[in-house]
Amino acid sequence: GRDVLGIAQTGTGKTASFTLPLITMLARGRARARMPRSLVLCPTRELAAQVAENFDTYAKHVKLTKALLIGGVSFKEQDTLIDKGVDVLIATPGRLLDHFERGKLILNDVKVMVVDEADRMLDMGFIPDIERIFGLTPFTRQTLFFSATMAPEIERITNTFLSNP
Repeated sequence: GRDVLGIAQTGTGKTASFTLPLITMLARGRARARMPRSLVLCPTRELAAQVAENFDTYAKHVKLTKALLIGGVSFKEQDTLIDKGVDVLIATPGRLLDHFERGKLILNDVKVMVVDEADRMLDMGFIPDIERIFGLTPFTRQTLFFSATMAPEIERITNTFLSNP
């Protein structure tokens, strides 16, 4: 699929707009240990947990695995999920990089990467982490980028990492 740049206000259904097609795509194929097939980056633990909850609701009748990587939760529990292999990895940038740096995560099989609430990521200083994560994933991945606003820094990143959105 093509890269997507979605600009819409909070509460307009952006999560469903990427979760439902992702479930359909991931229903074909299986995850391998420590190599997630898709990645959803969220700025806060709360938002990541909400996305994970939505994913559970929408994928109730589809056999997919997911892991939620957020701070405040034991690394050991998260490592166990990653080791089994996950179709969807929902994470905050810092916790994702923590797992990567500990050698627990391999990102070269990511087919789809979603950056949710990019404007909040910018406000919270996560853009360098996001750029680093982009560099750890395959160039061939599909990227979906969602933001409520289009600040100049967000435009720069989309110009760099999205291909013909």
